[in-house]
Amino acid sequence: MAIKSEKIIGKQIINEIESSNLTKTVYNMDKKTLVATFKNGAEYEYEEVPHKVYTKFRMAESQGKFFNVEISKNYKYKKVIK
Repeated sequence: MAIKSEKIIGKQIINEIESSNLTKTVYNMDKKTLVATFKNGAEYEYEEVPHKVYTKFRMAESQGKFFNVEISKNYKYKKVIK
């Protein structure tokens, strides 16, 4: 696993990730949204991601591979504008 740290703050699960493409994810348990931060600094919010899918992502041998196959192509997303 490549999760460097995990914090749970209220209804959010925040993971720092060591991956070739991802650096951080923030999952909101109430809204079922997943914000992924990529190495290039871009952030995308994925909608309606079930908690069980996020749990599988956290437990995956490779978070990057799981994200690419199971999340990025299967859930509606938008770029987060700061």
